[in-house]
Amino acid sequence: MANLEKLPVTVITGFLGSGKTTLISHLMRNPGGKRLAVIVNEFGEVGVDGEILRQCAIPECPVENIVELANGCICCTVADDFIPTIEALMALEPRPDHILIETSGLALPKPLLKAFDWPAIRSRITVDGVIALADAEAVAAGRFAPDVAAVDRQRLADESLDHETPLSEVFEDQISCADIVLLTKSDLAGPDGVEKAKAVIHAEAPRPLPVLEVAEGAVDPRVILGLGAAAEDDLASRPSHHDGAADHEHDDFESVVIDFPEIDNPERLVARIEELAISQNILRVKGYAAVKGKPMRLLVQAVGARVRHQFDRAWMPGEERRSRLVVIAEHDDVDEEAIRAALVPSEVAAE
Repeated sequence: MANLEKLPVTVITGFLGSGKTTLISHLMRNPGGKRLAVIVNEFGEVGVDGEILRQCAIPECPVENIVELANGCICCTVADDFIPTIEALMALEPRPDHILIETSGLALPKPLLKAFDWPAIRSRITVDGVIALADAEAVAAGRFAPDVAAVDRQRLADESLDHETPLSEVFEDQISCADIVLLTKSDLAGPDGVEKAKAVIHAEAPRPLPVLEVAEGAVDPRVILGLGAAAEDDLASRPSHHDGAADHEHDDFESVVIDFPEIDNPERLVARIEELAISQNILRVKGYAAVKGKPMRLLVQAVGARVRHQFDRAWMPGEERRSRLVVIAEHDDVDEEAIRAALVPSEVAAE
């Protein structure tokens, strides 16, 4: 009976730009009668996703139930960050019915599951399930698949597909650890791309996994909450590239924060991000921009050269109208000066 009293936690993992924040935003607005709490773990010192989610706060998931940890991977800072955060959420009145954890897009989920074995929380909390999100278009294109025979034939000439990269290992570990895989952005992949993505995922999964297509994060909470997987007790069936390692490395990736004043033209910024992704091999760009003459803040989300932008909310009274973008790339590809020069027009940089 003690297990029935444990507070369930759902770990939501997935590669950069796969739609984790969109999914959690949907769950916050459609909690299925549950009072939710959210932990957002971002890569780098400056977070964006936490602020996005705070805009979605409702009585079932108020602002005080949303915690952002942006000072490192939570599985590497268990004692200092993870345990105190979990304990603080459990001490809330009323206590949450369910906790959602959004991992960094660069995170390996298995070390996080091991953190739930810490004596301070093991008897009071359980991993209800691990949900992995996968970008259908990216997977279908073979960007993270280790088996080149399963990817687009046009890319077989690319020698980089003949060996594993840190990105492929992240993708594989996330799929291996999952209880359910949500396939996002299927409209961009098309029917053939969706089938190819599903084949890659099924080939990579160490056991049969349900793979569900979702659009804009819209999924019935009954499908992914309440799985009762107790994943912290099921680690052996969730193999990882890093099993047996003392710890895991995050030095393969680096983030750069670019601050700049208001811009004149959003389309020009989008074009600069697209060009930067190609010239500097950028993985992810996310953040906000202030547009001259516009009362709304521009939300920018980019995966490689694919950029989405929309006005998300009005600027608050007294809030400084500044632009801030977080750029993530593999460590060897980071050139902060080149990134800044590419994103910030000279006339803006001089202001």
